[in-house]
Amino acid sequence: MSNTATSRAQQVFQLKSASVSMTALELHYFDNDDFENALKDKISQAPGFFRDIPLIISLEKYEGLDSELDFFKIIGTCRRNNIHVIGVRGGNNDQRRLARGAALALIPGNSQRDRDHEAAPEKTELPEEPVARAAPEASPARIISQPVRSGQQVFAPEGDLIILAPVQAGAEVLAAGNIHVYGPLRGRALAGIHGDSAARVFCQSLEAELVSVAGHYKISEDLQDNGWKSAVQIQLRDDLLVVSPLDKA
Repeated sequence: MSNTATSRAQQVFQLKSASVSMTALELHYFDNDDFENALKDKISQAPGFFRDIPLIISLEKYEGLDSELDFFKIIGTCRRNNIHVIGVRGGNNDQRRLARGAALALIPGNSQRDRDHEAAPEKTELPEEPVARAAPEASPARIISQPVRSGQQVFAPEGDLIILAPVQAGAEVLAAGNIHVYGPLRGRALAGIHGDSAARVFCQSLEAELVSVAGHYKISEDLQDNGWKSAVQIQLRDDLLVVSPLDKA
């Protein structure tokens, strides 16, 4: 074996950053039967979307008792329905202790970060001389000129995604910012995947299986009531996805 091959063999793994599309389940209270019935109802609306997805349990709006929170039952119910719970977002110290006991990853929520920030000691700093600062560079848009075919996934991890061709059924397009489709949108489009609630989806013909902005989504059955097969934009207003014609944007 050459020295190069030996070196590669001794390097067991590398750590790299990864951007993964993630779904959060906002839990308001927990009752095992209610939870399983509600989950099955959601899955029945879009079975292909939910199969084998990684799921985060968000506790930022949880109003139930900590004593009722059973992560082992949540994990078991999700696993029986081919959903994989990988972590918990937010929550108080007792809730996070329960999540840790169930071997779930702990992800800080907005309220958690705010509390941590408020608890941090104040720093006294000397005044700085004014310095001319360069304007921040805009995140580059990713431009795709070919059709996005069934089974393909196209991802813009930092900025907008611009597609100058159709997105076929079974395809998935994701962006940190806006998504522009200059053709029919028949697959799944997820904008603002890092939580940008100001992101939008624009398309020349809305025929999508699913559209999501900052984790809020609608499936095709919901989308067909408004703007179906026409040029629209989709945006968040008061935590609700709103579809409006492009000529009235």
